[in-house]
Amino acid sequence: MNLSFFIARRYLVKQKGAFSSFIIKLAIVATALSVTVMIVAMAVVNGFKHSVTEKLYSFMGHVHIVPYDETNFNSLTYSIPVYLNPRLMDSLKQVPHVAAVRPFAARPVIVQSHGIIEALKLKGVDKDYRFLSGIRTTGAPISYTDSTYSKEIILSEATADRLNVKINDTVFLYFIEAGGPRVRKVKIAGLYHSGMEEVDKHHGVCDIRLIQRINNWTADSVNGYQVDLDDPKYADTVAAFTHYNLISAPLEAYTTRDNYAAVFDWLDMQDINGTILLAIMAIVAIINMGAVLVILMVDRARMIGLLKALGMSYENTRNIFLGIAGLIGAMGILFGNILALGMCWLQIKFGFITLPEDIYYMKYAPVRIIWWQVAAIDIATLTLCILCMWLPALYIRRIQPARVLQFK
Repeated sequence: MNLSFFIARRYLVKQKGAFSSFIIKLAIVATALSVTVMIVAMAVVNGFKHSVTEKLYSFMGHVHIVPYDETNFNSLTYSIPVYLNPRLMDSLKQVPHVAAVRPFAARPVIVQSHGIIEALKLKGVDKDYRFLSGIRTTGAPISYTDSTYSKEIILSEATADRLNVKINDTVFLYFIEAGGPRVRKVKIAGLYHSGMEEVDKHHGVCDIRLIQRINNWTADSVNGYQVDLDDPKYADTVAAFTHYNLISAPLEAYTTRDNYAAVFDWLDMQDINGTILLAIMAIVAIINMGAVLVILMVDRARMIGLLKALGMSYENTRNIFLGIAGLIGAMGILFGNILALGMCWLQIKFGFITLPEDIYYMKYAPVRIIWWQVAAIDIATLTLCILCMWLPALYIRRIQPARVLQFK
């Protein structure tokens, strides 16, 4: 066994003296808290980004194929339809990572009930449309049994609250046209809730045939196609492949990130916040470990002098304290991981940390653990604990055995 590491381990296990014991315990606790904060911070940032994007994707899908119109970008609502192309839909379904392809039509509408009005963008979908897991729904889905079009609608809980209506109540839809509004009376079949103002405040869902009827379109006329993927990270790849291989003008493929760039830019800023926090905690850990080890070396000056007098080289003496730093860091990392992962598990299980949903789009602080990040934090912390010892270790050179070993 390496002599320096053996002495370092014995020094920690057989620690004598209240002061040295306190300093070592303090270093372990400080390291554990630093690791805990870093892991929990990254888990919350990851959870927040994942929850917000999942809610957006659950309603909007991942890729939209619509007519290109630079004056109407981001609305997904077009006065000129495209014709349903079953061959294109079949080709899209064969693209890797494509889970579903659904046509849609959209149109602005004014919803009125009890003298209260709300302006929405009404999204017409077919009977195969389903909300993804990020959206909470109550009530029933739209019934498509009517031979003309379903006289049912799905609103957000926020819109229903503003209109003072509930499931099975009726509302009036006003479609504004040049000759005057066209009015339809529909029943609220169900309610959805995403927690995102961009979705809940501005969108409702209806039978696609209702939009086609109001627009005087044929049954094969739509605004475009919504493409759902099994993994959002492939959205750019699928959009690019679709653009170059499957569609032609006037159609264009846009990702949800393209359509909601402001939301995603805001989410990307959370990575900067996480990076700043990691840097701050790393600096705190370095200062803490460096100070602790200097104190230990001063406290153990007689031991260092004795080892020098017995012929131990500077490098081997330095390695003792590097070993001490490594062991303190390893124990701090172990306890920090247990504490951080325990807190994350409790939050996932019980949601004891709550948030104002109108600001953060969710009721509970989301947590998502990415294991490679935990491993990277652990490795970086251990490396820093050892590296930050090199500068304080220069103090060993200044210790003179003749002075520290003399009797007082």
